[in-house]
Amino acid sequence: MDSEKKTPPKKQKTHVAISVIAALFGVQSERNRQQDFNQQSPRPFIIGGIIAIGLFVALLITITILVTAKH
Repeated sequence: MDSEKKTPPKKQKTHVAISVIAALFGVQSERNRQQDFNQQSPRPFIIGGIIAIGLFVALLITITILVTAKH
């Protein structure tokens, strides 16, 4: 059996969010990257990545609309 303690859900969500943001900016440390790849399921990271990319695209669209709006 695995003697590793289970991470509390709130702490796990925070870890996933920080990992996704760090990966998007390309500043993920090797230690954290290895820890992420050793997780049981990649699903939280995939969902987090999709959400982060969606928010980024929405931000770019909003900025574009604001900059090109006729006053």
